[in-house]
Amino acid sequence: MNVILWIVQGLLALMFLMAGAMKLSKPKKELREKLGDWVDQYSDISIKLIGLAELLGAIGLILPMAMGFFPILTPLAAIGLAMTMVGAMKVHYQRKEKSKVITNIVLMLLALFVVIGRLYLVPII
Repeated sequence: MNVILWIVQGLLALMFLMAGAMKLSKPKKELREKLGDWVDQYSDISIKLIGLAELLGAIGLILPMAMGFFPILTPLAAIGLAMTMVGAMKVHYQRKEKSKVITNIVLMLLALFVVIGRLYLVPII
C-alpha cells in the first residue's frame, strides 16, 4: 500500500506542479488558449494564487515525507489540493464543462485517497 500511495502522490504532484507552474508563469492570454476562457472570469492575481496553491500542494505531497520532516504536511497538502478541486468543480459545473468536472473529481478522489492512506492505511505518525 505504501508503494501505491507513493505512486499516487507522485502522479498528483506532477499534475499539480505542471498546472501550478503554468498558471504562475504564463500570461492570461496564453492560459486562455491552453486552459479555456474560464480564466477571463478571474483576475491575474487570482489565477496566480491558484497556481501558487497548486505548486505548494505538489511540493507538500512529496517533500515532507521524502525528507522525514513534518510528514503530517503530506496529508494536509492533499486536503488542500482536494479543496482546490472542489473549487474547480464548481467553476466547470457552472460553465457546463462536464469533462473538466470529471477530471476534477478524479483528482480530488486521488488526493483524498492520499489523505486516508497516509492517516489510516499506512499511518505516517
